Amino acid sequence: MGTAANALPADLELDARADRGSARPWWRTAVVYEVYLRSFADADGDGLGDVEGLRSRLTHLADLGVDALWVTPWYPSPMADGGYDVADYRDVDPRFGTLADVDALLADAHDLGLRVVVDLVANHTSAEHPWFRAALAAGPGSPERARYFFRDGRGGGAEPPNDWISAFGGSAWTRVREPDGAPGQWYLHLFAPEQPDLDWGHPDVQEEFDGIVRFWLDRGVDGIRVDAAPAMAKAPDLPDAGHPPGASFDAGSWVGNPHWDVDEVHEVLRRWRRIGDEYAGDRLFVSEAVVNGPERLSRYVRPDELHTTFNFDWLKAPWDARALRAVVDGTLAALAPVGAPATWVLSSHDETRHVTRFGRAHSGAAVMGFDAAAPTDLALGLRRARAAALLTLALPGGAYLYQGEELGLPEVEDLPEEVLQDPTWERSGHTARGRDGCRVPLPWSGDRPPFGFSPDGVVPWLPQPPGWRDLTVAVQREDPSSTLSLYRAALRLRRDLPDDDALRWLDLGADVLAFDRGPWRCVVNLSRHPLPLTGLGRPVLTSEQVGGELPPDTAAWLVTG
Repeated sequence: MGTAANALPADLELDARADRGSARPWWRTAVVYEVYLRSFADADGDGLGDVEGLRSRLTHLADLGVDALWVTPWYPSPMADGGYDVADYRDVDPRFGTLADVDALLADAHDLGLRVVVDLVANHTSAEHPWFRAALAAGPGSPERARYFFRDGRGGGAEPPNDWISAFGGSAWTRVREPDGAPGQWYLHLFAPEQPDLDWGHPDVQEEFDGIVRFWLDRGVDGIRVDAAPAMAKAPDLPDAGHPPGASFDAGSWVGNPHWDVDEVHEVLRRWRRIGDEYAGDRLFVSEAVVNGPERLSRYVRPDELHTTFNFDWLKAPWDARALRAVVDGTLAALAPVGAPATWVLSSHDETRHVTRFGRAHSGAAVMGFDAAAPTDLALGLRRARAAALLTLALPGGAYLYQGEELGLPEVEDLPEEVLQDPTWERSGHTARGRDGCRVPLPWSGDRPPFGFSPDGVVPWLPQPPGWRDLTVAVQREDPSSTLSLYRAALRLRRDLPDDDALRWLDLGADVLAFDRGPWRCVVNLSRHPLPLTGLGRPVLTSEQVGGELPPDTAAWLVTG
């Protein structure tokens, strides 16, 4: 008789539901669920996800077994970059709800034992922010322009001030029309032109964001995710970066870049940490920091800076035992001296969903998820994704899940061109489709779109594939072998893992990852051959149904002793 995938043994179930009772801060081992708000749940029937939709589905997250949710920006925004172009940091966009809705969300989440992390976009504002509009109106040399990076162009003013590039393609500079109508200065935007970069050396900027951080902490949020943290400091005098023509925004490979991972950014992070430490409840700061290697990443989580940071090396690693182990070893070694926990992540709203990329010949992620189209074997990708979930959730530290990965959702690669909204599509001259394929609204129930995301008859902001009828929450909840059931079982069992960062590798072959954490053992077979399980322990959870052997691209959790 084979061991059923996702089965939770009766003698472990009560222990698995128990809290660890650790005195260590919650965020050291937390599993946080990313809510991409536009695509989670639509309560008001406009085809766009909203705060009330999220609130109505909180029980899904509680039943799943996560510890917290991170919500992408809900601030007023023109939506040039899906809400990451903020016009007002102390309010909620009417399309998403109201501050009262947020207060109700926080209360309900806390009642369910869920913490809430909000997104802080501090490198740039929207071009519609009052500060930037005032800067455009004031003209060159004005105090209003000093809050941003306005500079005269080169070549008599007709060329950008330097060679810096945008993450979405093309130059990082846009020229403005001055109040008199004449072509004038250029302003910096490391992302879209609608997202002008703030100058973090300016005291107005520092003091304004002190107030914004306090505003949300006072309101009761449990943490703040810092968007694009390495962008917030620039080298003095803004020197050329040496980007060759057509260079991509490959921040993970840069060394000594003048507009990314500049050391002065850590002064900003320390400032916020001091504010957060004034509040009770172990408030969290987590950074999005794509930098060159784990040693540079560890600088963002030194004892007086942020608490955790996303591990993009893990997200971008291919399905290869050597590559994955190298990331684990490098991450743990770099973080140990600063005392910070690792934070593992497989997908996000910026990256190709890992079900799809794990089914490709090249299974690593490209820059910002802008992978070139490539054939994928979705059955193989799903098998590997399920194994990767058990591998990830067994590692020391915390983890972030991206909405829909608990359903095994693939990337939607055939969205019609007319519905694409990612700024990369236009900035690349329609050569890179961008990130819309990982942002398609979730399927909750029913046998046709909108699958319970919106009321029947409403067309969501991005179309859902009809085939997702087999992947809805309602369908998977009733199937003990589903990906949803696997995640629920793993998250329950994970609470019994040792509450420390110790990990001991086992040698079961070059293409097998195996390690112990106390009496718990994780074994992942990345080889092409079955792996005998005899003598390895008692299986308590497997990513696929197994007998006496662990098939290729399959993971198992076992108890030894």
